[in-house]
Amino acid sequence: MIKLKPHEALDGIEFARGDANSTWGSVRAAMGHPKPFGLKYVAVGNEECGKKYYKGNYLEFYNAIKKAYPDIKIISNCDGSSQPLDHPADYYDFHVYAPAKDLFSMSHKFNNTSRDGPKAFVSEYAAKSETDANKGNLLAALGEAGFLLGLEKNSDVVGMVSYAPLFVNTNDRRWLPDAIVFNSSHLYGTPSYWVQQFFTESSGATLLSSTMEGNSSYVEASAISFQSNGSDYIQNL
Repeated sequence: MIKLKPHEALDGIEFARGDANSTWGSVRAAMGHPKPFGLKYVAVGNEECGKKYYKGNYLEFYNAIKKAYPDIKIISNCDGSSQPLDHPADYYDFHVYAPAKDLFSMSHKFNNTSRDGPKAFVSEYAAKSETDANKGNLLAALGEAGFLLGLEKNSDVVGMVSYAPLFVNTNDRRWLPDAIVFNSSHLYGTPSYWVQQFFTESSGATLLSSTMEGNSSYVEASAISFQSNGSDYIQNL
């Protein structure tokens, strides 16, 4: 296995956001994109926190990138939701794939997370189970919606969220479910996609204080206020 060195990562970053006259920025410009890309985040590794040399290698990359690009936010693979990280980071990566019911029950996952230190980047999540989510359905979407409501309520410690995977070719399915399904002539969004769409419409909302009567473990709710097209809205979910 080829091991990437910190200086190679710096070359890659320069390719993405370096000036068109820089060594690697000029390569990007020669490929037809003289304007730098707005690269703001770099994740070091993927699901490798438990491996023997991860933290030592991580610190090499962290220090090198921060020295050259102090504004770039570094994302650690190690989960900081239950206990503080033992190394510097701007964000930590959190992945979860679970049956719809289990994912729904994780709406309170970040309620007791420390409010100090790096925020979570929930970079991979989905209701995943052959018995309920299958290729994507309303049950999966409801499980994901409940989980997202919990993240929304804890937005002070959850900085970013992204569904995974996003696309799948119906003629070459390698993962279930996916948000957008396509072939050579058609495409459609699964219910999970429309949950994403629903939440983006109220992006930048203010979470309101609210209470809910009852003790059912199958109900999750929140109240938010937001603006759209110059009008104010209050939304209860």
